[in-house]
Amino acid sequence: MSEENFQSGKEKHRAKVIKQVQRKSARHQRARQNDRHGMYFGLGMFGMVGWSVAVPTILGLILGIWIDRTWPGQASWTLMGLLAGIILGCYNAWYWVKKESSREAYQPPEEEEHDEHW
Repeated sequence: MSEENFQSGKEKHRAKVIKQVQRKSARHQRARQNDRHGMYFGLGMFGMVGWSVAVPTILGLILGIWIDRTWPGQASWTLMGLLAGIILGCYNAWYWVKKESSREAYQPPEEEEHDEHW
């Protein structure tokens, strides 16, 4: 009787492992089919985020320098323009990253059983 329980337990474990492997394989296949983000997409996103911060920063700096030269005063418009450009650039980068990430179709994760370690 004990040997029968051992065999049935072994078969249950084997079925569970096979089911786990099939689930992970199916998830892997779906990921490959839905993968539209390659290396070039990542480089493009990296460049877009960099430029979306750099351009407003430089424009704010240039505007600040122009204001300082045109109307000199105690306040440093160069630093204020630089700070405003950085803030605007970071907001711009956040907006574009959020927009790109929302384009992806949301697929809820499958419910998985917790893996038991052997």
